[in-house]
Amino acid sequence: MTDTTLSTASLRSLLRHLWHDQRVWLASALILCGLAAFDPGQAATSAQFAGRALLNTSPFLILSITIAAWAGATGADNLIARAFTGAPLLMIGLGALAGGISPFCSCGVIPLIAALLTMGVPLSAVMAFWLASPIMDPSMFVLTTGVLNLEFAVGKTLAAIGLGVFGGLVVLVLSRSGALADPLRDGIGNGGCGGARVRAPKDVAWRFWQDPARRAKFARTALSTTLFLAKWLTLAFILESLMVAWIPAEMVTATLGGDGLLPILTATVIGVPAYLNGYAALPLVAGLIDHGMAPGAGMAFLVAGGVTSIPAAMAVWALARPRVFALYIGLSLTGAFASGLLFQLWTSL
Repeated sequence: MTDTTLSTASLRSLLRHLWHDQRVWLASALILCGLAAFDPGQAATSAQFAGRALLNTSPFLILSITIAAWAGATGADNLIARAFTGAPLLMIGLGALAGGISPFCSCGVIPLIAALLTMGVPLSAVMAFWLASPIMDPSMFVLTTGVLNLEFAVGKTLAAIGLGVFGGLVVLVLSRSGALADPLRDGIGNGGCGGARVRAPKDVAWRFWQDPARRAKFARTALSTTLFLAKWLTLAFILESLMVAWIPAEMVTATLGGDGLLPILTATVIGVPAYLNGYAALPLVAGLIDHGMAPGAGMAFLVAGGVTSIPAAMAVWALARPRVFALYIGLSLTGAFASGLLFQLWTSL
């Protein structure tokens, strides 16, 4: 192989790596560059809108980043293992609660689920955690409060736990007939970083600053979380600025406004393909609500999108057998619709 071939292969590898890590920033830059070429006024407006929005949410961002870094440095996420011991109903409740408050990153949830199932943890308890986990975590709670409001943050947390409990109970009933035996695809083992936490949970070091390695982990997690949130929120705020400028409020009100069932059902369905990311979705929902979107529809969109977004669904499909995947999707959409309906009733009281 010639030096030229090696250089070309290295360049392609570097470009793929850069595209994977920086594609969100590139998307934001391309949008602004396109606007600058065809609508300079809107480009300036969108950039200013995103900058102001990031500044306004910075206190919540700082708190959110600190919580995520603290959880990783102390090892508080190891406490999740304790949720999967006990009677079936207790495990379902604790699994849903753990999923609703757990600080696991998205890359750690799937290996953890595989580990739990291969270790013999009942699918009912695992499903409770599985459904609740993508919807809410401590960082998400803080940012939801800042971008939307405390009522939305509390409602979304209750929706996550409620969906987990609902899904776990349905699976518990179905499992008694043997219909959900052997839920994992062939070849899926109990490996992964998430599985180690359950197999051999470590002690939590609350005073993490006394350990140089944990201090370093706190700094690394804080930096990675900052970059992650910054790139997604920047893109989300740019898209929100375009939505405010280009989408007539009357159209949003006609499609997703009002107190009926149709807006909530519509938001549940469109939440699947339209959902970008849990953090990026918050500004978009905030903008839609300002345009007349019903609060219940906003909640349905957030819950449905969080659990059944295309990346999350692909991960579940790769892990679980088709019947478990279909049940996961069905429970997610049903729970999202119910969450939106209950939240709409709550906010109208």
